[in-house]
Amino acid sequence: MVHEEAPQSKHILITGGGRGIGRALVRYFLEAGHKVYIFDIMEEELKHTTTVHLDQYNKKGKLESAVCNLRDVNDIRNKVKTAAKWFNNQIDVLVNNASIASPFWKDGKTMEAEETFDQWIAYMETNLTNPFAVSQACVPYMKTTHSDSSDSGAQKLHGAGPCIIHVGSFRAHQSDPNQEGYAASKAGQLGLMQAMAISLGPLGIRVNLIAPGRIKVAHESKEGDEGGTSWEEQVSEKDVGDHPTNRAGRPKDIADAAFYLMDAGFVTGVSSPLDSLGLFCMMG
Repeated sequence: MVHEEAPQSKHILITGGGRGIGRALVRYFLEAGHKVYIFDIMEEELKHTTTVHLDQYNKKGKLESAVCNLRDVNDIRNKVKTAAKWFNNQIDVLVNNASIASPFWKDGKTMEAEETFDQWIAYMETNLTNPFAVSQACVPYMKTTHSDSSDSGAQKLHGAGPCIIHVGSFRAHQSDPNQEGYAASKAGQLGLMQAMAISLGPLGIRVNLIAPGRIKVAHESKEGDEGGTSWEEQVSEKDVGDHPTNRAGRPKDIADAAFYLMDAGFVTGVSSPLDSLGLFCMMG
């Protein structure tokens, strides 16, 4: 009888891990035996996740976190150095999850309103420049030197090797009205992922993207914990009617995709849509 080898523990850095999809990813990574470092700008949520929701892992030295302004490149670089030191200077997986979650301009505005320009800048800096800056800072701690001596330049990697996973959005392909900032930044993230996959390939780093559709995450928060919110109670009749799967997405759906991409050593430069609503729209 052949016994499968236990998966090797990985060092995973995730941005925006204080709540929502990010928090769920952190929990699933920890439950799988990995070591995780979280960046988030929301101090209260980050503290709750680290010292309450996932306190058992924090006490075991499996989880650490830091407040990081992901629109400040100097803060990013300093915090990545701190995280890398905690990881013994080796980062195996980077998940660029942090972004401005709301796709619409504030207060019901349209792009015709001049005040939306500042919001446009925020979308670009948070959703697009941030994953570039964090990735750039992490590369020195991720790249491999196991190069083949042959002319092919192939990598002699054991296992899947290091990888970067961007969490994008189906809005990169299908926007609703008044989502120019969000949709454009997510479309830019798709191009960034593909370019990085080509540029970082010779360093042995794979780069992919998960593009979620409608994912219910209100329960993944301090307020959700305190109020006993569940995923099931967030699913509406519209969610059932809009999706051939008869439900909206769960954070675990994103985690399942992330685990696949972490171990898929022959997959890079790929956008993985997680959205049955998009399929439904195309069928319609």
